[in-house]
Amino acid sequence: MNAAKVGQAFEADPLAPGERARSNFVRDIVQRREHPPLDLTMWPGPTPKRIVQFWDDLQRLPDDVKACMDSWKQLEEKGFELEVFDRISASTFIRSRLGERYEEAFKACYHPSMMSDYFRYAYVLVEGGFYIDADDVYHGTPIEHLFVDGRLKLQPFCYDITTAQMVAPSIFTEPGVNQPGWIFYFNTTPLIAPRNHPVVERALLNATASLEAHRGSELPEVQATTGPGNLTRSVFEIINEGCSLEAVMVAHDWERTSTSQWPLSYRNDSRNWRLSNQQAYSAHHLSEDR
Repeated sequence: MNAAKVGQAFEADPLAPGERARSNFVRDIVQRREHPPLDLTMWPGPTPKRIVQFWDDLQRLPDDVKACMDSWKQLEEKGFELEVFDRISASTFIRSRLGERYEEAFKACYHPSMMSDYFRYAYVLVEGGFYIDADDVYHGTPIEHLFVDGRLKLQPFCYDITTAQMVAPSIFTEPGVNQPGWIFYFNTTPLIAPRNHPVVERALLNATASLEAHRGSELPEVQATTGPGNLTRSVFEIINEGCSLEAVMVAHDWERTSTSQWPLSYRNDSRNWRLSNQQAYSAHHLSEDR
């Protein structure tokens, strides 16, 4: 390859145009610092002080994951309710509150990670509250301020394709900072919102449509179907359809409140979605957790 072609390859955008537009959109939201006067009358609160978690089979809950989940119990002393669902109770909840179409979509989620993604949209849409992943550990910082209004609170992420590593929030949240290989997006945890938030509704609808479109064909990709790709797309759509930017609050320093625990026992087998992405999942071959 000659030097000109090398230069062209280096300068090529690794993202498709639509993906780049969404990444730039998230970057602008995450890095903006000058806010207009905040009118919360459009997003009145409070958001229910309810913490919701999911593990597909609570009879096989790993001890190290249970320790992460238990770290949130201290908030019960501050008036928070804690609810934990498994595959069966989540399916029952979705059917009773949203109907057969959504229950069938949930059943089409072929991996526990997809189930948890789909369930969080369903639960927060109809009940409101705070969904947090089972492997997130609470650091004990105050979170009451996140529940006083009705905005959707999301954690921003940034991934560097060129290094195959996450970019630290202290770096990518600074105004004007960017690199060609960076992808800005919103994580699905935490998901904090009152009931009927338009972004959560769109995320559920988009995930449902994607699962239905793949029925009977190859297994869909996790991130784009139910995960951060789906949520980021949904924020992008709702804001561009005229919803106020103030519908979303960016939790720039969420890592001070909670972080996903590494390592954990389940990350080395098919319970880790990264190892099972677009592959049929079965828990039957897994050894009992010690």
